[in-house]
Formats: sequence, structure tokens, C-alpha cells
Amino acid sequence: MMVIQTVAELRAWSRSVRQQHKTVGLVPTMGALHEGHLSLVRAAKASCDAVAVSIFVNPTQFGPNEDFALYPRTFDADCSLLAAEGVNVVFAPAPEEIYRSGAATFVEVEGLSQRLDGASRPGHFRGVATVVAKLFIAAEPDRAFFGQKDAAQIAVLRRMVTDLGLAVELVACPIVREPDGLAMSSRNRYLNSEERQQALVLRRSLQAVETKIASGERSAAALIATAQAVFASIPEVRVDYIAAVNWATLEPVEIALPGTLFAVAAWVGKTRLIDNALVL
Repeated sequence: MMVIQTVAELRAWSRSVRQQHKTVGLVPTMGALHEGHLSLVRAAKASCDAVAVSIFVNPTQFGPNEDFALYPRTFDADCSLLAAEGVNVVFAPAPEEIYRSGAATFVEVEGLSQRLDGASRPGHFRGVATVVAKLFIAAEPDRAFFGQKDAAQIAVLRRMVTDLGLAVELVACPIVREPDGLAMSSRNRYLNSEERQQALVLRRSLQAVETKIASGERSAAALIATAQAVFASIPEVRVDYIAAVNWATLEPVEIALPGTLFAVAAWVGKTRLIDNALVL
């Protein structure tokens, strides 16, 4: 497994792979890898000839009062995990390699970037879209792999790819959960033991919604009320949003049809967590 730091090296590697008529898969990450990330790596390996994983804690997607400085960085352990999975390349650039001094160009997907997590974290999706566009330009992948847990991010990036005509297929992979149902996240390590138990309310709220849907309920307002009632049982957890939206536009829907995204976000202690489920 090669570890490279520059865009030029990544691009040269990718082009050498594609010159052999082979496909390149890219898994963008911010490190602190867990089984959720590794599931993306396995999906990439299953459908691509060569796989690159980026590890870059992107400063532009963090707000001024967010956890950029504290975000877990476990580079050596991450590389060991990726080597065991048979990854070909780890791209680990310095911030100045991605954001050149005086850079004034950013990518913003208007509308979508102000919904769900974008409403709570102004500027977040501009940072995400910008860094992912830069990674796509550098790696020139055939496919890029993202987890459904970050469903709003996927919607923003799909629109970016469509609008810019980028030659990359975005692959959304299922949420990977802990045995008790908590969606895997690098931020879970912030939780103390009490908060870890409280965090399970996110998954329980979605399960209650899924039960209602299975019984025939399709009113978005009724389903949101169901989730709100579950959250109310754990008053220590502060709800950010509970929403039923069209996954493509992130706009609210009144009726939860198949394919509707039911998404929740909440603060558990000082940690903001997200989760979601697709209506079947």
C-alpha cells in the first residue's frame, strides 16, 4: 500500500491504473476509521480494480465553534486497517496541498446546502462540496463511495456531480451499526458511558417510525410526531431536526412515499449525531 501526500502523485497513480483499462474507486474519509468506513472500502474493492482512500480532516466544513481541533486523528491505526483490507493507495495531503494560499474558489450547491445539516451548520456543505470536487479532480475515480448515514451530504454531492458533469458514479452504501443499533460514527468516541446509552434514542425514534409505516401510516406529520415522542423520553438529548424529505432535493414531503428519507439529528451532551432511514 502506498501512502502519498500530493495531488500530482494521486493523479499519476490513477492515470496509470486507467491506462491499463482498469477502474479506480475512491473512498473519501476524514480518518478515525471504523467498520462503517471499511464497509465502503470493501464495496469499492468489489466493484473496482484499484482503490484509493483519502484521509483528510477538511477544515472548511467545520464551523468556528465546531470540533475541528478535537476531531479524532488516528492515522497510523487507520493505515493498518486499510493495509489489511488491501487498499492500493492512501492519500493523506497536508491542508496547504488542498487549499493553496490565497485560494478564492469554492463549490456551493445552492438550495440543498441550506437544508437539514446545512441549516444547522452554515457553510458546512460548501466545505464538503469543495473538498470532494478537489478529490474528484485529483483522483479522477470511476466510482466514489459514501455511507448513507450522511444522506444529506450524498444528495448535495449527487447534485454537484450532475450540475458539473463530472465523470464519476456516486455509490451510496448502507448504514453500518453497532450491535445495539447506534449508527457507527467517528464522533461516537466523544460519548461517555451515560451519553452512549442516551444516543440510542436516535435509532429508537427511527424504529418507531418504521413500525408506524409498516402499520400503514404515511403522514409525514404523524411520523415526525412519533419520533418526537420517542425523543421526549430522553430529555437530556436535544433534538436538532426530525424531517421527512425527498432524498434528491432534501425538501419536506407531506406523504412518506417509498424512497422518502426520514432523517434525525440531535445533540447528545456536546456531540451532534445523525441517523436516518429510507421509507420502503
